[in-house]
Amino acid sequence: MDEALAAKLKPLRERIDSIDAQILDLLTQRARTAQEVGDVKHAFHADGPVLRPDREAEVIRRLQGLNQGPLPGAAVSALWTEIISACRGLEKGLTVAFLGPEGSYSEQAAMEQFGHAVNKLACPSFDEVFRAVEAGQADVGVVPVENSTEGAVNRTLDLLLNTPLKVMGERSLLIRHCLMTQSGSMEGVRTIMAHPQSLAQCQGWLNRNHPQLARAAAASNAEAARVASQDPTVAAIAGESAAATWGLQVVSAGIQDDAQNRTRFLVLGNIATLPTGKDKSSLILAVPNRAGAVYDMLAPLAENKVSMTRFESRPARTGQWEYYFYVDVLGHSGEAHVAQAFSTLQAQAAFFKLLGSYPAQ
Repeated sequence: MDEALAAKLKPLRERIDSIDAQILDLLTQRARTAQEVGDVKHAFHADGPVLRPDREAEVIRRLQGLNQGPLPGAAVSALWTEIISACRGLEKGLTVAFLGPEGSYSEQAAMEQFGHAVNKLACPSFDEVFRAVEAGQADVGVVPVENSTEGAVNRTLDLLLNTPLKVMGERSLLIRHCLMTQSGSMEGVRTIMAHPQSLAQCQGWLNRNHPQLARAAAASNAEAARVASQDPTVAAIAGESAAATWGLQVVSAGIQDDAQNRTRFLVLGNIATLPTGKDKSSLILAVPNRAGAVYDMLAPLAENKVSMTRFESRPARTGQWEYYFYVDVLGHSGEAHVAQAFSTLQAQAAFFKLLGSYPAQ
């Protein structure tokens, strides 16, 4: 290295080392204070859940508001998610269930939501994610609910109908699909495997580049990657993390047809969150089978100035052409105008279920 350059860099690197030491000292103080919070709650026999989604959202939003750069707000969020995760883990380990195996987008969403200082529980199906949380094997579960290209994840909607779990949070993930194989080439490959939604999200690219290859559905993209790691005739579509997890080589990256392809995930658990000032609420509704019923169902939202952000329908499977409506609105059920809208809805709807109110991402 040039001596002049080295002389210029030396004091800057020494300053960084000094700042790092100060940061570590402050993090140690924060961790010890978090432990004291746990001690105080224990002394007052107030051993509630260690996870507080509303409090954690408020902490990160406040710091993003104080941030003056050059770090972007997303970096502040990512950094403090890991800090909170590490401190939370000192009080009690959090077990997070997600659709596995490891390397799935669901795992990525879970780690972005809760940080890496958690216990992972990879599940073979959406049903098992719900069951694990309902049975207490996991504290929270993370499941996809909708994709910007392919729409609703129907199995998740069906499971939400009957679960006692609450929606506690959301996480939107930019989906970047990669085609991967053992060798890093397509030589000898006969089948391309992925979750059905991912196959659909890459359909145009696949038709242009590999129209002759068979396509096979897998329970998850990570499962497809696992199969490809054992079978050289299979190429998997999955995220880059799956390639690293299963020892595969990326043949082509970013093969999704929509460059802005995103999937929204819901966080499920047994905690009712408090209002944060920037919340969403999710509910399921059904209406009597009569003219104007859907219009009448939505009227209380407009009357109480509650904004709707999502409206999805699913057949009720009664054979009578009846539907359940999955609705997301802005606001928390603890806010007066939202509570009034929900009260009116509950009184006139044939079916009403509040899935939960939670901090909006």
